[in-house]
Amino acid sequence: MGYEPSAEELRHLNRCVELAAEGLESADEPFGSVLVAASGTVLFEDRNRVAGGDQTRHPEFEIARWAAANMTPEERAAATVYTSGEHCPMCSAAHGWVGLGRIVYIMSARQLVGLRTELGVPPGPVNAIPIQDVVPGVRVDGPVAALEATMRDLHTRACA
Repeated sequence: MGYEPSAEELRHLNRCVELAAEGLESADEPFGSVLVAASGTVLFEDRNRVAGGDQTRHPEFEIARWAAANMTPEERAAATVYTSGEHCPMCSAAHGWVGLGRIVYIMSARQLVGLRTELGVPPGPVNAIPIQDVVPGVRVDGPVAALEATMRDLHTRACA
């Protein structure tokens, strides 16, 4: 069971995959995210930048910071964050604190933990929990089966 995105949503999700691949090509973790206004305009995008040692440099966290500085509360609530992977608890909290709207993700945290376990990679320092357990009431759609294999490949390559 998964979420079936529209053609427009799939375009944004494909950009998340491109950003994740850019991260991997830069010796970073393969995660990418895009912030889209209610009008459909892409406002901000980023990829993981944790390779420098700052483990808080997740794209979803950067989106929250950018949105807080550049959008009204109403604009934030109406926006959508598209992302290659379900938010970690830190990013979920940032999303909730700044009042961002809907989230659409490709791979769930549970799927990523399962893949990392398959690959023999130890768990991270923070529990992977669903976004709604951190931010009750936020609309979340995912996973997106059409792009899961691509993200699995990127994460498999990152763990090799």
